Amino acid sequence: MRGYIVPLHFFTAEGEEIMDCYYDLKVCGLSRKLPFVDMADGTAYASFVVISDTELIEKAGEALARKANGADIVLTIEAKGIALAYEISRQLHMKEFVVVRKSVKPYVKAYLKDSVHSITTEGEQQIFLDEADADRLKGKRVAIVDDVISKGESLAAAERLVVAAGGEICAKLAILAEGGAAARDDITYLEKLPLFRKGGAGYEILA
Repeated sequence: MRGYIVPLHFFTAEGEEIMDCYYDLKVCGLSRKLPFVDMADGTAYASFVVISDTELIEKAGEALARKANGADIVLTIEAKGIALAYEISRQLHMKEFVVVRKSVKPYVKAYLKDSVHSITTEGEQQIFLDEADADRLKGKRVAIVDDVISKGESLAAAERLVVAAGGEICAKLAILAEGGAAARDDITYLEKLPLFRKGGAGYEILA
């Protein structure tokens, strides 16, 4: 699929032109405008921030809960997936869900750890699963939840932590699959999100 997202043109009170570009996302019967973020290699991605979007979280959570494949518990990595994981666990009448942390909290006595490098993170980042949360996963069917699956490195790190804790992964759920992730057959998502290249006429859809 190829095409261009043509910039919107705005003007200041002094007549100076401002170019503003958005990708129009439609998901769960809703429309959202996602701003483009340019990358150093000339590509760009559309920034999807769902953590404070109550309307979309509720609708997406309901849709994804139906695809949780008999999960006993839901797990996500902080922070943008937390609201979605909460809503899915609520829809499934679960009493709790698990959050993989990006830092070790003072109350944590022991933990499992892994590392990840995602499309929105510069450099390697450590992630941590509290020993108490690891115990909650042991012997359980676990649905891993994220807002967007892109390169899949965050997802892979979460999978390794679940396995290390003795859990069984039964579902990998996301609202959006970005770029090549949409071709994966081991994840469940609601809509595709293209990647882009910035050009003179706007942003070209790459995949």
